[in-house]
Amino acid sequence: MTGEDGRAGSPPLTKQDFEALARFRFGIRRYLRFSEETVRHHGLTPQQYQLLLALKGFPDREWATVRELADRLQLRHHSVVELVNRAQKQGLVDRAGHPDDARAVRVLLTEGGDRVLARLSALHRDELRRMDQTLLPPVWHDQQDEPSPDR
Repeated sequence: MTGEDGRAGSPPLTKQDFEALARFRFGIRRYLRFSEETVRHHGLTPQQYQLLLALKGFPDREWATVRELADRLQLRHHSVVELVNRAQKQGLVDRAGHPDDARAVRVLLTEGGDRVLARLSALHRDELRRMDQTLLPPVWHDQQDEPSPDR
């Protein structure tokens, strides 16, 4: 069987699948809009908040390289360099030499950046709690799971 996306073995989507996808997409967009408005209200751009969050949430250490941040933020290297430059001018991040690679630079949160991030992240956590079920991933229904009209 070929599904609507052209992949073999993928059953066609049901009405419930479309409703679940639409609900999930609505939840994502609602959360992103909340985030954008909240961080702007606190004097940051959404990209700056994402940068701070990527730094604080980087696995197993308190800093990241520009290359690692570019990967986490899904941005080009030069875009992250500019983002870090602006954040550094605002006192949100600092740069430091990399202990193992003289070509690389570590990007670290400042105390001020950490305070702003903590305040904003608490607001984001609270919004996610309010949204509760809206952001649950869809549960897929196969057409064979649905009762047929003659049953």
